[in-house]
Amino acid sequence: MSTDEPTTPRMHLAAFLNAGPQGTVGWRHAEAGDGFLTAAHYTHIARVLERAGFDMAFVPDALAVPRSLGGSYAPAVTWGTGTPRLDPVPVITLMAAATEHLGVAATVSTGYQEPYHLARGMATLDHLVGGRAGWNVVTSFQDAEAQNFGQEKLPERQERYARAEEFLEVTTRLWDSWADDAIVTDKESGVYGRPDRVDAVDHRGRRFAVRGPLSVPRPPQGYPVIIQAGASPAGRDFAARWADVIFCSHESLESAVAFYADVKARAAAHGRDPDQLKVLPAATTVVGTDVRDALAKHEAFTELVHPEAGLSRLAYHVNVDLTRYDLDGPLPSLEEVGVEGHYREVVEFAEREKLSVREIGRWYGARTEGNMIGSAADIADTMELWLDRGAADGFMIQATHVPAAFEEFADHVVPELRRRGLVRTAYTGGTLRENLGLARPERGEWRNRAAPAAKERS
Repeated sequence: MSTDEPTTPRMHLAAFLNAGPQGTVGWRHAEAGDGFLTAAHYTHIARVLERAGFDMAFVPDALAVPRSLGGSYAPAVTWGTGTPRLDPVPVITLMAAATEHLGVAATVSTGYQEPYHLARGMATLDHLVGGRAGWNVVTSFQDAEAQNFGQEKLPERQERYARAEEFLEVTTRLWDSWADDAIVTDKESGVYGRPDRVDAVDHRGRRFAVRGPLSVPRPPQGYPVIIQAGASPAGRDFAARWADVIFCSHESLESAVAFYADVKARAAAHGRDPDQLKVLPAATTVVGTDVRDALAKHEAFTELVHPEAGLSRLAYHVNVDLTRYDLDGPLPSLEEVGVEGHYREVVEFAEREKLSVREIGRWYGARTEGNMIGSAADIADTMELWLDRGAADGFMIQATHVPAAFEEFADHVVPELRRRGLVRTAYTGGTLRENLGLARPERGEWRNRAAPAAKERS
C-alpha cells in the first residue's frame, strides 16, 4: 500500500478529552493519570496527539454538576460522572501553546453566553494560536445547567435551536465585521486601520441586540472551525448549514452510514459542498496484541463499572431521572431527552440485547463506540471499512483512560494507519481548517449558512 503523504489525509483524527476524569470509571484504571488539575496533564496529551498527526483535540463541557439521577448531585460526585469539569477554554489554550500544529476546540453553550463575548473570545484565541481554534456549538442539555442561570428548566428544544440559530448569525457577522485588509499599520502616515473596511452589525432580533463591530480583527481562519453534534432532525439541519465538523456517535455501522448520507444530503440541499462538512463518529479504542488480549483488557475495564455509575452517566446524557422506572425492567420510551444521539444508541443496543435498565447502566458505563477492540491491524481494518462504506470522514478518538490509551493509539494504531496511507505523516497546513481540508470562509459567508429568516433580515 502507498505510504506517500496525501495533501489532505483521507482519514481525519480528533481526540475527545474531558477536562476532568475520563468517562465514568476511567479514573479507576490502574494506568490512569490523576493530574487533570495540572497543566502538565494536558500539555503532555497535546504533544502525544501532535506526534500522532491528530487534526485536533476537542474538550467538551457542561455548566453544572449533574443532578439527573434521583434529583441529587451525590451520584455524580460519588462516581465522577460529568464532574469535576474545568473550564475548557484555558485548557485548550495550554494545549495549543505546547504544540505547533495541533488544532484545539472547546464546547461553549449558546444558551448561557452572549454572541459578542463568544465572538471576541474565540477570535482572540484563533489569533493567538495561529488559526488553530475550533468551537463546539451546543444548546445545553441538562436542567441542572438552566438552574445555574436563573431558570427552573431548559427551554424546549425548538426554542434552544432558535436561540442558537440567531446566536450563530450574530457571532459570524461579528467575525465578518472587519475585512481582512482593514488593518494597514502605516507608521509614516499614522493610520492604523481603514474604517471603510470595518462594518457595524446593527443586529436587532428576537433574542439579541448587538451593535458591533467586534473589537478584534477577523480571525485567521475567517471563522474558527465550527463543530456540532446534533442528532435530532432539527440538530442535523442546523449542523448541515452551520457546521464544518459533525461529531456523532453510533452503535452500528449501518446507523452510521445512514446518518452520514443524511447530513451530507442536507448540506447539499442547503447549497453547500458536502465535502466541506466532515463527519467524525466517536471511536473508543481498546488496543491489544490480538483480539483476545484486547477483549480481556476491556472486560477488566468493565469490571470497574458499578451499575449505578453507568446509570448516573446515562441519566446525565439523556437528562431523565432513571430511578423513576423499574431498574429490572426494559427501558421505557422517553419523549424528550437531552442528547438524542446517545439515547438512540442505547435504544438500538438494549432492544437487540434485551437489557434491563440496570444492565444498560453497566454496559453504558464501559461502552466502546464503533466496536474498535482488537489489535492495531484489527482497529485499522474497522476504521478503513467505515471510510469505505461511507460512514465517516475520520474519527473522534475516545480514551478509556488517559493518557495511556491515547499513547497506545498513537504508538500502535497510528503507525498501521500511516502504513496504509490513511493518515498524515506530517502536517501540511498552517491552520486547523487547512489540515481538515476546509476552505476559509469568505467575508459574508454567514448569509449562505443562516436560516431564510436571517437572510431576510440582512
